[in-house]
Amino acid sequence: MQPIVTPDEMRAIDAAATVPEDVLIDRAGRAVERVAVRMMGGTYGRVVNVITGQGNNGNDGRVAARRLAARGVQVRVYPVAECPPVLPPADLVIDAAFGTGFRGTWRAPDVGATRVLAVDIPSGVDALTGEAAGRVLHAERTITFAALKPGLLLGVGAIAAGHVEVADIGLEVGPRSMALLEASDVTQWLPARETNAHKWNAAVRIIAGSRTMPGAAALAAAAAQRAGAGMVQVSSPGLDRFEGMPVEAVQRVLPAVGWADDALRSFDRFHAVVLGPGLGRSDDTAASTRFVAIGTPLPVVVDGDGLFALAWNAEGAAALLRQREAPTVLTPHDGEYQLLTGAPPSRHRVEAARRLAADTDSVVLLKGATTIVADPGGDVLLVRAGDQRLATAGTGDVLAGIIGALVAMRVDAFAAAAMGAFIHGRAAALGPAMGLVASDIPALVPAVLAELRGA
Repeated sequence: MQPIVTPDEMRAIDAAATVPEDVLIDRAGRAVERVAVRMMGGTYGRVVNVITGQGNNGNDGRVAARRLAARGVQVRVYPVAECPPVLPPADLVIDAAFGTGFRGTWRAPDVGATRVLAVDIPSGVDALTGEAAGRVLHAERTITFAALKPGLLLGVGAIAAGHVEVADIGLEVGPRSMALLEASDVTQWLPARETNAHKWNAAVRIIAGSRTMPGAAALAAAAAQRAGAGMVQVSSPGLDRFEGMPVEAVQRVLPAVGWADDALRSFDRFHAVVLGPGLGRSDDTAASTRFVAIGTPLPVVVDGDGLFALAWNAEGAAALLRQREAPTVLTPHDGEYQLLTGAPPSRHRVEAARRLAADTDSVVLLKGATTIVADPGGDVLLVRAGDQRLATAGTGDVLAGIIGALVAMRVDAFAAAAMGAFIHGRAAALGPAMGLVASDIPALVPAVLAELRGA
């Protein structure tokens, strides 16, 4: 797990440093030099353009420039105030104009096709939100110091930063409330199946799907099975034929209306409930969904139309969910977040997820290019395993099923949500670059689990 610090936290870390500032700058400059040489494949005959600002970011760039020049590199240094709109050709541009404290707008020069190494963060990117005003240089690599910053993982920053490398320059970071989830964490948290296990050790009850969206239940069921659930029982209220359902899933019929009591009576022996994918949004369905969500003592993963049902009531989702005693996982995309709160996520997406988690006393998985998982106490995990292949109908149903299985296997809800996002994204990455559909993903999950366990 890699710690992530905000700009304010980074300033506090710098202020508490016991190492002299000039030593830290020298170490940072040396780290920039090493990465630059590696990117160029050597120094002989190489030309480097260095853009430097007034602060310590510029100081890091100036140290790197001096050291590269001492190794025979032809170095051109451009202070920000004197930087031309177009830089001459070079083997590399080192962007050391502005760091994590930048505010405002900066229009980067045109560097043509020259490769870019960013120092700490691509200049002009907000280190807290990942947003950028004006034109920023898209780096092939970014070398950042002490710890990751949110802006390297979110929004424009996640794209502009390229491959991010963290350099240890002797600053004490310590435990932090925000971190990037890594494969080694998922490996550590994955529960092993006991030698005397039986199918009811990890049983998932799914209430999902409808006449117009029957596939949602099938996707969630298949994903739960592939992620490790020993028993999966599925209901789509009003349906007695479940097209596309895995043959191993047990199908239980619920009435078309007023199904909440029947559902609650069916939860014996189960360890987690997945509620909402494709259920529909009629008044009766929404009322039954709310009744089940609040009435069950089991951990619940609420997705899709389940989130609509929680939001679409006079009390509000937060007041309802705070009545629950068992863990709750909410999996909204931006539109569903707005339904739950009345407004879309703020530009500071991490704080938006934290706020909803605290208000609802639930684990919140805010979907996006970078998935943000927040628990009610304020801890946050960021997940970067997925990519654009997941931008297709039904993948959220698959994610809900994976999380449901992990919760049923007694994984802590916060860890299960983050692990589910990681496994989901890694599975999609095993699929084709074009043409991946949600039903492809469950079959890819066992390979991801095998890879993680092998690690």
